[in-house]
Amino acid sequence: MADDHVILRQGTIALLRKEQDLEIIGEASTGQEAVELAHRLKPDVVIMDVRMPVLSGVEATRQICSDISGVKIIVLSAHDDDQYIYSAIEAGASGYLLKTAPVIELIKAIHLVHQGEASLDPAITAKLIHRMSKSTLSESSAADAKVESLTAREQEVLRSLADGLSNKAIADQLFISERTVQAHLTNIYGKLQVSSRTEAILAGIKHGWLIVEK
Repeated sequence: MADDHVILRQGTIALLRKEQDLEIIGEASTGQEAVELAHRLKPDVVIMDVRMPVLSGVEATRQICSDISGVKIIVLSAHDDDQYIYSAIEAGASGYLLKTAPVIELIKAIHLVHQGEASLDPAITAKLIHRMSKSTLSESSAADAKVESLTAREQEVLRSLADGLSNKAIADQLFISERTVQAHLTNIYGKLQVSSRTEAILAGIKHGWLIVEK
């Protein structure tokens, strides 16, 4: 866990240590320390504050995601400013939670990102989609021809992604198995030439399968 506020960092760690299936293997007070610890300890998940001394949480996230395969990052921030959210996700964060969120939400997020899913508050997801879609929608249509059309079921799964649903929730909603959901996601990623849920949502907006409400 990386946060320069000692009391908050240690308090959060104390709460997480009560979970039998979670192990805290390191803590950092600067972005640079977070990068160094991540290289040395190879954690499954990093909880990262966005505003950090020496090296910002966003830049630390970018370096960790670029250099260390498999590490997932959850940004835990006091800020719901669009720019912080956009920058963190662009840098590679799999989750973005506010520090006002209950600890149970952080625990849930840790499990979700470890399983390869995204964990964003619905309000933050909406901010992200609106912000990023502005540039995505204006991109050249040259890539359009390369994108294979999604089936009706794949579009349903994509819409569920945009609603922030987990694989299990999508399976329950569509009355299919989680394995089938994962198969659909694999097909969606392949057709849209993306590698993450956020990229899939943005591609869905660009190609008209998702509508951004004004």
